[in-house]
Amino acid sequence: MRHGKKFNHLGRTASHRAALLSNMASSLILHKRIETTVAKAKELRKYVEPLITKSKDDSTNNRRVVFAYLQNKESVKELFGIVSEKVANRPGGYTRIIKLGNRLGDNAEICFIELVDFNETMLAASAEKAGKTRRSRRGGAKKEEGTEAIAVAPIAETPSAEVVEDAVVVEEVAAEAEEEVVEVATETEVATEDVVEEVAPAAEEPTDAPATEESTEEKGEDA
Repeated sequence: MRHGKKFNHLGRTASHRAALLSNMASSLILHKRIETTVAKAKELRKYVEPLITKSKDDSTNNRRVVFAYLQNKESVKELFGIVSEKVANRPGGYTRIIKLGNRLGDNAEICFIELVDFNETMLAASAEKAGKTRRSRRGGAKKEEGTEAIAVAPIAETPSAEVVEDAVVVEEVAAEAEEEVVEVATETEVATEDVVEEVAPAAEEPTDAPATEESTEEKGEDA
Protein backbone atom coordinates (compact mmCIF):
# COMPACT_ATOMS: atom_id res chain seq x y z
CA MET A 1 0.00 0.00 0.00
CA ARG A 2 1.12 3.55 -0.70
CA HIS A 3 -0.13 5.36 2.39
CA GLY A 4 1.63 8.72 2.83
CA LYS A 5 3.82 8.37 -0.30
CA LYS A 6 3.13 11.69 -2.01
CA PHE A 7 6.02 11.77 -4.52
CA ASN A 8 5.48 10.84 -8.15
CA HIS A 9 6.20 7.15 -8.71
CA LEU A 10 6.34 7.72 -12.50
CA GLY A 11 4.48 4.42 -13.04
CA ARG A 12 7.51 2.35 -12.07
CA THR A 13 8.77 0.18 -9.28
CA ALA A 14 11.26 1.63 -6.80
CA SER A 15 14.30 0.04 -8.46
CA HIS A 16 13.17 1.02 -11.96
CA ARG A 17 12.48 4.59 -10.83
CA ALA A 18 15.92 4.90 -9.13
CA ALA A 19 17.69 3.59 -12.25
CA LEU A 20 15.73 6.01 -14.45
CA LEU A 21 16.61 9.05 -12.34
CA SER A 22 20.25 7.98 -12.04
CA ASN A 23 20.65 7.70 -15.83
CA MET A 24 18.86 11.00 -16.42
CA ALA A 25 21.03 12.77 -13.83
CA SER A 26 24.20 11.45 -15.47
CA SER A 27 22.97 12.61 -18.91
CA LEU A 28 22.12 16.07 -17.54
CA ILE A 29 25.56 16.47 -15.97
CA LEU A 30 27.38 15.34 -19.10
CA HIS A 31 25.26 17.17 -21.73
CA LYS A 32 24.05 20.10 -19.58
CA ARG A 33 20.56 19.90 -21.17
CA ILE A 34 18.16 17.04 -21.89
CA GLU A 35 14.60 16.78 -23.22
CA THR A 36 12.02 14.82 -21.24
CA THR A 37 8.51 15.05 -19.85
CA VAL A 38 7.59 17.68 -17.28
CA ALA A 39 6.77 15.02 -14.65
CA LYS A 40 10.19 13.36 -14.99
CA ALA A 41 11.96 16.72 -15.06
CA LYS A 42 10.38 17.77 -11.75
CA GLU A 43 11.47 14.53 -10.09
CA LEU A 44 14.93 14.77 -11.64
CA ARG A 45 15.38 18.27 -10.23
CA LYS A 46 14.75 17.00 -6.70
CA TYR A 47 17.18 14.14 -7.37
CA VAL A 48 20.14 15.95 -8.94
CA GLU A 49 20.29 19.29 -7.10
CA PRO A 50 21.39 17.77 -3.74
CA LEU A 51 24.17 15.96 -5.63
CA ILE A 52 25.33 19.25 -7.18
CA THR A 53 25.39 20.82 -3.71
CA LYS A 54 27.61 17.99 -2.48
CA SER A 55 30.01 18.57 -5.38
CA LYS A 56 30.95 22.01 -3.96
CA ASP A 57 32.96 20.22 -1.24
CA ASP A 58 35.35 17.98 -3.11
CA SER A 59 36.02 15.30 -0.51
CA THR A 60 36.39 11.54 -0.74
CA ASN A 61 33.21 10.91 1.20
CA ASN A 62 31.17 13.23 -1.03
CA ARG A 63 32.53 11.55 -4.16
CA ARG A 64 31.54 8.13 -2.80
CA VAL A 65 28.04 9.30 -1.90
CA VAL A 66 27.51 10.86 -5.35
CA PHE A 67 28.88 7.77 -7.09
CA ALA A 68 26.41 5.62 -5.13
CA TYR A 69 23.58 7.58 -6.80
CA LEU A 70 25.01 8.08 -10.30
CA GLN A 71 26.97 4.85 -10.83
CA ASN A 72 28.95 6.58 -13.59
CA LYS A 73 32.62 7.59 -13.24
CA GLU A 74 32.53 10.08 -16.13
CA SER A 75 29.57 11.98 -14.75
CA VAL A 76 31.13 12.08 -11.26
CA LYS A 77 34.35 13.44 -12.73
CA GLU A 78 32.42 16.08 -14.73
CA LEU A 79 30.35 17.02 -11.69
CA PHE A 80 33.28 17.56 -9.31
CA GLY A 81 35.39 19.23 -12.00
CA ILE A 82 33.61 21.61 -14.41
CA VAL A 83 30.13 21.81 -12.90
CA SER A 84 31.29 22.48 -9.34
CA GLU A 85 33.42 25.43 -10.55
CA LYS A 86 30.45 26.98 -12.36
CA VAL A 87 28.01 26.66 -9.45
CA ALA A 88 30.47 27.63 -6.72
CA ASN A 89 28.81 31.02 -6.06
CA ARG A 90 25.19 29.91 -6.60
CA PRO A 91 23.25 29.13 -3.40
CA GLY A 92 20.83 26.66 -5.03
CA GLY A 93 18.49 26.55 -8.00
CA TYR A 94 20.98 24.91 -10.34
CA THR A 95 18.45 23.70 -12.92
CA ARG A 96 15.82 25.32 -15.14
CA ILE A 97 12.75 23.74 -16.77
CA ILE A 98 11.61 25.17 -20.13
CA LYS A 99 8.26 23.83 -21.33
CA LEU A 100 7.96 22.95 -25.03
CA GLY A 101 4.31 21.96 -25.41
CA ASN A 102 2.64 18.57 -25.82
CA ARG A 103 4.01 15.47 -27.52
CA LEU A 104 2.13 14.27 -30.59
CA GLY A 105 2.04 10.57 -29.68
CA ASP A 106 0.53 10.58 -26.19
CA ASN A 107 -0.06 14.35 -25.65
CA ALA A 108 2.37 14.37 -22.73
CA GLU A 109 3.92 17.69 -21.68
CA ILE A 110 7.56 17.79 -22.75
CA CYS A 111 10.27 20.23 -21.73
CA PHE A 112 13.97 20.98 -21.54
CA ILE A 113 15.75 20.67 -18.22
CA GLU A 114 19.15 22.34 -18.17
CA LEU A 115 21.88 23.57 -15.86
CA VAL A 116 21.40 27.30 -15.35
CA ASP A 117 25.07 28.30 -15.41
CA PHE A 118 25.71 26.69 -18.81
CA ASN A 119 23.10 28.64 -20.80
CA GLU A 120 25.26 31.43 -22.20
CA THR A 121 22.38 33.28 -23.89
CA MET A 122 20.36 33.76 -20.72
CA LEU A 123 23.48 34.59 -18.72
CA ALA A 124 24.34 37.40 -21.17
CA ALA A 125 20.77 38.76 -20.99
CA SER A 126 20.80 38.75 -17.19
CA ALA A 127 24.20 40.48 -17.16
CA GLU A 128 22.82 43.26 -19.38
CA LYS A 129 19.86 43.75 -17.05
CA ALA A 130 22.15 43.86 -14.02
CA GLY A 131 24.39 46.44 -15.74
CA LYS A 132 21.51 48.89 -16.12
CA THR A 133 21.32 50.93 -12.91
CA ARG A 134 17.87 51.83 -11.62
CA ARG A 135 17.32 55.58 -11.26
CA SER A 136 14.92 57.22 -8.88
CA ARG A 137 12.18 59.36 -10.41
CA ARG A 138 13.41 62.71 -9.10
CA GLY A 139 17.08 62.26 -9.82
CA GLY A 140 16.43 60.62 -13.17
CA ALA A 141 14.03 63.36 -14.25
CA LYS A 142 16.52 66.11 -13.38
CA LYS A 143 19.31 64.40 -15.25
CA GLU A 144 17.14 63.78 -18.27
CA GLU A 145 15.95 67.40 -18.32
CA GLY A 146 19.54 68.64 -18.17
CA THR A 147 20.64 66.39 -20.99
CA GLU A 148 17.68 67.41 -23.12
CA ALA A 149 18.48 71.11 -22.61
CA ILE A 150 22.11 70.57 -23.57
CA ALA A 151 21.15 68.58 -26.64
CA VAL A 152 18.47 71.00 -27.85
CA ALA A 153 20.41 74.26 -27.38
CA PRO A 154 22.85 73.82 -30.32
CA ILE A 155 19.99 72.81 -32.63
CA ALA A 156 18.09 76.01 -31.80
CA GLU A 157 21.18 78.17 -32.51
CA THR A 158 21.89 76.59 -35.90
CA PRO A 159 18.60 76.24 -37.80
CA SER A 160 18.54 73.97 -40.82
CA ALA A 161 18.04 75.11 -44.43
CA GLU A 162 14.47 73.83 -44.48
CA VAL A 163 13.61 75.91 -41.42
CA VAL A 164 15.11 79.03 -43.05
CA GLU A 165 13.14 78.46 -46.26
CA ASP A 166 9.90 78.01 -44.31
CA ALA A 167 10.59 81.26 -42.41
CA VAL A 168 11.17 83.17 -45.68
CA VAL A 169 7.95 81.82 -47.17
CA VAL A 170 6.02 82.81 -44.06
CA GLU A 171 7.46 86.35 -44.20
CA GLU A 172 6.51 86.72 -47.90
CA VAL A 173 2.97 85.55 -47.21
CA ALA A 174 2.68 88.00 -44.30
CA ALA A 175 3.96 90.87 -46.46
CA GLU A 176 1.44 90.08 -49.23
CA ALA A 177 -1.36 89.94 -46.65
CA GLU A 178 -0.34 93.36 -45.28
CA GLU A 179 -0.31 94.87 -48.80
CA GLU A 180 -3.80 93.53 -49.48
CA VAL A 181 -5.06 94.99 -46.20
CA VAL A 182 -3.55 98.40 -47.05
CA GLU A 183 -5.15 98.35 -50.51
CA VAL A 184 -8.56 97.47 -49.08
CA ALA A 185 -8.21 100.24 -46.46
CA THR A 186 -7.33 102.87 -49.10
CA GLU A 187 -10.24 101.81 -51.30
CA THR A 188 -12.67 102.12 -48.39
CA GLU A 189 -11.27 105.59 -47.50
CA VAL A 190 -11.73 106.82 -51.09
CA ALA A 191 -15.27 105.45 -51.21
CA THR A 192 -16.22 107.18 -47.95
CA GLU A 193 -14.74 110.50 -49.16
CA ASP A 194 -16.85 110.34 -52.38
CA VAL A 195 -19.99 109.64 -50.39
CA VAL A 196 -19.27 112.57 -48.05
CA GLU A 197 -18.73 114.95 -51.00
CA GLU A 198 -22.03 113.92 -52.59
CA VAL A 199 -23.99 114.30 -49.39
CA ALA A 200 -22.53 117.68 -48.29
CA PRO A 201 -23.93 119.91 -51.15
CA ALA A 202 -27.35 118.39 -50.77
CA ALA A 203 -27.36 119.34 -47.11
CA GLU A 204 -26.32 122.95 -47.81
CA GLU A 205 -29.23 123.65 -50.28
CA PRO A 206 -32.23 125.47 -48.55
CA THR A 207 -35.60 123.80 -48.51
CA ASP A 208 -38.57 125.37 -50.40
CA ALA A 209 -41.19 124.68 -47.77
CA PRO A 210 -40.68 127.81 -45.56
CA ALA A 211 -40.58 130.17 -48.54
CA THR A 212 -43.90 128.98 -49.85
CA GLU A 213 -45.51 129.41 -46.45
CA GLU A 214 -44.29 133.01 -46.21
CA SER A 215 -45.61 133.84 -49.70
CA THR A 216 -49.07 132.47 -48.90
CA GLU A 217 -49.21 134.52 -45.73
CA GLU A 218 -48.30 137.68 -47.60
CA LYS A 219 -50.98 137.03 -50.22
CA GLY A 220 -53.59 136.66 -47.48
CA GLU A 221 -52.70 140.00 -45.93
CA ASP A 222 -52.98 141.79 -49.26
CA ALA A 223 -56.41 140.39 -49.81
